[in-house]
Amino acid sequence: GNPGHPEVQEAMESVVSNTLAAGKAVGSLLSDEKLARKYIGLGCGFMAVGVDTTLLAGATQSLAQRYKNAPPGTTTGGGVY
Repeated sequence: GNPGHPEVQEAMESVVSNTLAAGKAVGSLLSDEKLARKYIGLGCGFMAVGVDTTLLAGATQSLAQRYKNAPPGTTTGGGVY
């Protein structure tokens, strides 16, 4: 779905409100930091903010960038492993 769509946000706000009113814990999984912070502010007690594949891809891109322009025979990490 589209968590940023106004109808989805309206439904989510209703779920959060009704769940809290029932005395239950409520939370979500959102990769959008602005939306995650919004729902934390509305009372979500837990929020998953990272997806394993996204985190792995970001770390891989960062690692590759560190070595992209390294001259032959040099390393920045202290070895192969």
